[in-house]
Amino acid sequence: MITAVILLSFLVIAAVGCGGAAGGKQIVFANAGWESIMFHNAVAGVIAEEVYGYKWSEIPGTTAVLHEGLLKGEVDVHMEVWTDNIAPYEEDLAAGKFKELSVNFDDNYQGFYVPRYVIEGDPEKGIEASAPDLKYVWDLKEYPHVFPDDDDKDKGRVYGAIPGWEIDEIMHKKYKHYGLDENFVYFRPGSDHALSAAITSAYERGEPVVAYYWEPTWLMGLLDMVLLEDEPFDEDTYLEGKCSPPAVRVTVGVSNDFASDEDNEDFIEFLSKYQTSSQLTSEALAYMQETETEDFVEVAKWFLKENDELLDAWLNPDDAETMRNFLGK
Repeated sequence: MITAVILLSFLVIAAVGCGGAAGGKQIVFANAGWESIMFHNAVAGVIAEEVYGYKWSEIPGTTAVLHEGLLKGEVDVHMEVWTDNIAPYEEDLAAGKFKELSVNFDDNYQGFYVPRYVIEGDPEKGIEASAPDLKYVWDLKEYPHVFPDDDDKDKGRVYGAIPGWEIDEIMHKKYKHYGLDENFVYFRPGSDHALSAAITSAYERGEPVVAYYWEPTWLMGLLDMVLLEDEPFDEDTYLEGKCSPPAVRVTVGVSNDFASDEDNEDFIEFLSKYQTSSQLTSEALAYMQETETEDFVEVAKWFLKENDELLDAWLNPDDAETMRNFLGK
């Protein structure tokens, strides 16, 4: 089945790389459909093309389908493997069915956030701190008046996650566990768009808002938000909402076929050094949002210029200079 999916994808998706690659070296990146993975594909793809002489393309699919494709060698590189979302990940890795080369990022937090000005104020914008002692989730009980609900003025409003997401049930349990149901309304937005719109509209007006969100996302790169602290993650109590959600190891994986090909040795070495962060990823996605571009290659170029030090961390001096010359054109 995976072969049919991959074949069909090749028929409908053209290679993204468009310059520099002579010969027949090709890389197929996994594209699970979200913006951050397409961004990381573009960063690695631009370097693959300009430094190592590859052409590159992306294959779309679900997390499960793309993982199967990696095991079968029909996907070469997966730049953003959310390891906790793939049940057989550790088993397949231990069995040697693919290679894990690096941890792209592992600081992907989620939970209840508030704008920094709620806690610290913003003198430049004339905003005074409305909840200066707010630090933990349970501290919200002292501030319902700061986050008034639109319909029930006697209660505050906390925006939950998207209905149907497992994390929404967990956050709702957290809301009850800490007694926030006594003076807060748990408001479920209908979509990611509705949730982000509620946060950004309040932020633009300089008003307090407390809402569930996650990293990395354009919103977290664009807005200065503070994650409210919680009890440390405990796998025995997490599903009951009694502690922080866990951060996930998001890795870079390659197929055994790709890893065993000596022609890919230099690119493999680069991928083994590839490490970013949720913050860096969010900043790149925020740049996309601000500039209203859908060109991930252009975003990758901007990102590499803005974070020039990564070239020295990832590449040898000659290759880093090659990229700087390309980016300076």
